[in-house]
Amino acid sequence: MAVKVRLRRMGNANTPFYRVIVADSRSPSKGRFIETIGWYDPKLEGVNFKLDVERLDYWASNGAQLSDTVRSLANKAKRLAKRTVAASAVEAAAPVEETAAPEVASEETQPATAEA
Repeated sequence: MAVKVRLRRMGNANTPFYRVIVADSRSPSKGRFIETIGWYDPKLEGVNFKLDVERLDYWASNGAQLSDTVRSLANKAKRLAKRTVAASAVEAAAPVEETAAPEVASEETQPATAEA
């Protein structure tokens, strides 16, 4: 059985939405699949996909073939993961400045009111 990781089109007319699936290469695009490992929405701005990279690596190591679009999404996901790990490492290494609690004025330092 030849396994492929590919996109499965969902959504309505003019609003495509894709799921990243693992399926037998002989099954139709809207037919049976083994596992869903992510999604891709080309209409969104910015990060418009989510991909389980661990499961993708598992299937690729077991001989699954990636479609061109899934390969592109996998490369973007791995670069994004590296960038977020590097950013969190920089934030962790930065010294944390403690903010001083506001001082509460005691009775001795408050001005005395004139009692008449």
